[in-house]
Amino acid sequence: MDELIDILNEDGSPTGTTELKSVAHANGLFHPTIHVWCYSLDGYLLLQQRGRHKETYPLKWDVSAAGHIGAGESPQIGAFRECQEELGITIEIENLQKITIYKKEKKHSNRIFDREFINVFIYELDKSVALTKQESEVEALEWISIKDFESWISQKHQGLIPNSEKRFEFVISEIQKRLKDFS
Repeated sequence: MDELIDILNEDGSPTGTTELKSVAHANGLFHPTIHVWCYSLDGYLLLQQRGRHKETYPLKWDVSAAGHIGAGESPQIGAFRECQEELGITIEIENLQKITIYKKEKKHSNRIFDREFINVFIYELDKSVALTKQESEVEALEWISIKDFESWISQKHQGLIPNSEKRFEFVISEIQKRLKDFS
């Protein structure tokens, strides 16, 4: 789905302009996105298998929810919206924990040159909450123990999207810090 998004400078600051997502991707324009990693207090992560018709990394396992921040949206509102759309849940914005923003540049094809500033959040979620995947975007949702996820990472990421900037390990370490608070 094409949507209007804010365009950023190379340092992540706003340019004050907007473009359609397709234009930003075609021209390699920087723009903001979100990742939300949902975790449970008993040491599990919620992973999403990307839809089979996605242009990038179809059927690869990835973050719980992710997407582009709409023009004029805050990262928190974008995270709220993406969790509703992709997971079918309503999160409490005040419980989102922003852990980092990182810059990513990846040329996927002649049509997609992704240049993003990714706002990364973690969110504690009870595993018993009913999830409803977005059929057009998500193939499957699955809870996996952090231990099993770490093992999967160490096996050269078979079936996972590429682990650029060691982001999986960083997210795990940030979640484990919070889990120690509940031990």
